[in-house]
Parts: sequence; C-alpha cells; structure tokens
Amino acid sequence: MAYDKSIEAFDAAYRVIPGGVDSPVRAFSGVESTPPFIKRGEGAYLFDIDGNKYIDFVQSWGPLIFGHCDPEIETAVIDAVRDGLSFGAPTTVETELASEIVDLFESIDKVRFVSSGTEAVMSAIRLARGVTGRDHIVKFTGCYHGHSDSLLVQAGSGLATFGTPSSPGVPSDLTKYTLLATYNDMASVEKCFEDVNGDIACVIIEPIAGNMGLVPADEHFLEGLRALCDRYDTLLIFDEVMSGFRASLSGAQGILSVKPDMVTLGKVIGAGMPVGAFGASAKIMSHLSPEGPVYQAGTLSGNPVAMAAGLTSLRKLKANPSIYEVLEKRAKKLVEGFEKAAKAVEVPMVTEVRGSMFGFFFLDKAVKNFANACDNDTQMFAKFHKGMLDRGIYLACSSYETGFISTVTDDAMIDVAITAAYETMNEIVN
Repeated sequence: MAYDKSIEAFDAAYRVIPGGVDSPVRAFSGVESTPPFIKRGEGAYLFDIDGNKYIDFVQSWGPLIFGHCDPEIETAVIDAVRDGLSFGAPTTVETELASEIVDLFESIDKVRFVSSGTEAVMSAIRLARGVTGRDHIVKFTGCYHGHSDSLLVQAGSGLATFGTPSSPGVPSDLTKYTLLATYNDMASVEKCFEDVNGDIACVIIEPIAGNMGLVPADEHFLEGLRALCDRYDTLLIFDEVMSGFRASLSGAQGILSVKPDMVTLGKVIGAGMPVGAFGASAKIMSHLSPEGPVYQAGTLSGNPVAMAAGLTSLRKLKANPSIYEVLEKRAKKLVEGFEKAAKAVEVPMVTEVRGSMFGFFFLDKAVKNFANACDNDTQMFAKFHKGMLDRGIYLACSSYETGFISTVTDDAMIDVAITAAYETMNEIVN
C-alpha cells in the first residue's frame, strides 16, 4: 500500500502538534512506522487519506461495538445535535443513560458522568479517599488508569512497594501515597497493606487488563482482593473503562463472581463520543457534592450528544444480549487463526479472548502480569503489524494494547485477516 499522503500529513502535524499526535500511542512508534491518517469509517472498515481500506480491529480503541456510522446511533446523534451541542445544564437523557447502567451493574446504585476515563478514575479515587478518610491507594503495575498525577507511577527500587513518578512534571509528593502491587500476585498486595498498617483507601484494578495486552485477572486473585479489602474496610474499585460492555453486557462483572465497591466506565457508554462515568452504592455516592463534601465537577459532563449516542448503543445491546456470544466466537476464531499462522513457521504465540476483546503475544508462555508481557517479542510484533497493515488489516499499534471485534465484523472478514496473518508470518520468516 502507498502511504505518501499520510506521511506528508504526519510531517505537517509534527510541526504544530507535539509528536504529531494528540495521544502518544497514535504515533506508531511502537511499530516503527508512520500512522495512516484516517478520512472516514464505515461499518468494520477504515479508509485513509491515501485511499487505502482496512478491516478495523481497533474500533476507536473499543467504543464502537456496532462499528463505524451505525445508522441508529448516527440518527440519535444528529437528532441531539439539532437541539444543541451543549448546555451545561441537566437533561433527561442523562437520567435515562444512568438508569440503564444502574440496571445492568449490581454494584452501582448511582452513577456520575464525566468526559473521559482519566477523569472517571481520578474522581473515583478522590471519592474513595473522602469516604474512608485515608490517603494511600494500591494499583497494579501494567494497569493503566489514565494520566492523572497520582497514577503515573513506576515501581521503586528493589522490592519497594511505594511508587515513584514515571513522568517529568509529576511531583513525588503526589505519588508517595500510591503503592504498587503485581497483577495476579496476592502476596504483593498483602505487602502493600503491611507496609502502611492497612491504612489504604482503595485498591484499583482492571479486572480484565487491556493496557498490557489483554491479561485477565484470575478469579481466585480477585476473590483474595475482595476478602482483603473487606478485612481492612478498604474500597475495591474495578476500572472497567475498557471492559465495561465489551467483556459482557455487565462488563467483567457479568462473567465474574466478585463484585467491587466502585466502578469506572467509559468507551462504549459514549459509542464513540468522549465520555466516562463512575458509580457505586447510594451510600458511597452520597459523599459526593452536592450531597456530600467530596468535590467533583465538569462543565460539559453529561453532554447531551454523547448521552444520546451511548443510550442508543446500550439499548441496542440490551435488546440483543446474544451479540456477545457471536463476538466472542469470532474473536476466538481470529486469534486461533493467528496462532496457527505463527505455529506454521515455528514462531511462538499465545492469545487471549474475553467477550469482544482479544490479545496476542509473541511468547511461549501464558501472560499473568506486566513482567510477563514485557517478555513479548516486540520486534516480531512490529514486523507483524506492518505486514498486516500493508494487507489491509488495522490492528492496535502497540503490543501492550487490546483488539476489538464489532458486530459488523463478519466471518468473511475474519477469514481475510487470518489469510493475511499466514502471508505476513511467511514473509517475516522467509
């Protein structure tokens, strides 16, 4: 494929936008390539400014469960726009969408909308600290919860659990209350509690991690977290910004027995529009202003256009919950095809699927945590990504990201992608 116009567009963007992109992963640096500049989407396809057509397995990083330009969602958005883009005032559609979410999540009585996943998590943690009167939080290495200061941390030296800033501009005073544990490792979590005598406001985890590749938490590990949090009156937060309505109609909680105290959501509830949310029991949410003392606000939160898009998407999902069985079947077919293509040329690969989410690693062992994920053959991934892109298959441009199947991704498209995988693997090895 030719990418001449995209290369020119990237050069032009680089002159006026840091790195040429508004979110770092879009720069394609992880695959040592130039990003195609997208002109439009249609169903399961993307079209770039060079006229190239791709089967899209990213779907705007998850929210487009019905693909690009779904007619019903598009109509709902256009109708909402006709009434106005934004009011900064209450609308009934906020209540309607909130009611749908509350109906689907056992752990949520009330929900508040924000404009991004980062904002949802930041607000949820503030609320947890306000409810418990404690400062420390526990997060897991490899789980991404947005770019707020207290969550941009990396592991300290040796076996230290206290986080240190992972980005310039983040004062160490803002991360000293963030403790780092290892995903799927209960002993590391217990050490965090021991180090601060249990003085922990919340433990936040992606129950299905999607930012170190697709790495689900073991259910017995989540059961251990639940028991530990109960013992210390610590709140357990499930970050389902990615897995919410993607793993199942009720996110990870639809396929797990463990229930959290608080949930953060995003992606699908905006159907492609910028939106996030956090929710919990009525008792916990009563601490939030204007009912309680914990302050949180957003001028454009509950944007009516985003609410209309999300409401239409969720109602379509509720009307046909069997969608998830089809999506999971197709996701499994895709990654099993990738595995066979790799095996045919004696390249190791392991794969994972949860609902409409899928991931793969060029490894010969199961991935349980971020350290395992870092063993992935990133050079092989970069070559595979480039070969697939050249064959019209648009995959996530980082080995630490997750892929998505939409309802308009049919079996024929899966077959095309698997054929492309065989061709790409043969090209790489031979």
